[in-house]
Amino acid sequence: MSLDVSPQLLAQAEHGDVDAAEFVDCVRTSLPYAWYLISSLVTQLEAEGGPFADNQVPPANEHERGQLLRALASDAIRGSLEQHFGVKLAFQNCHRVAVFPAEKLDADRYAKFTSIRGQLLNQSPTLRDC
Repeated sequence: MSLDVSPQLLAQAEHGDVDAAEFVDCVRTSLPYAWYLISSLVTQLEAEGGPFADNQVPPANEHERGQLLRALASDAIRGSLEQHFGVKLAFQNCHRVAVFPAEKLDADRYAKFTSIRGQLLNQSPTLRDC
């Protein structure tokens, strides 16, 4: 199971619409490493004002890696994080996550980061099993 869903949130889902803020809070508490990494990148992006901010440090352990993979592999979780933080997320490896400002998205840089070429250039023998 990727999220620790409260009985109240589950009841919302069973009866119709789910409050987006409550879902985001569920993600925050269930996947703390993924939340910390993405929120840190958003803070970095806001402070530096560049076209994007990215992480190149692998997670410390498999538990953290699993959290990051679950957050970015789920359309619902990923989309909720993007909307909550006002960013576009890009993901290359088990750890290389980038945040791009959604409102001022540099389409060329985003396309370069998410391209086949970008993926290949980000490969490393040390990351083979990540």
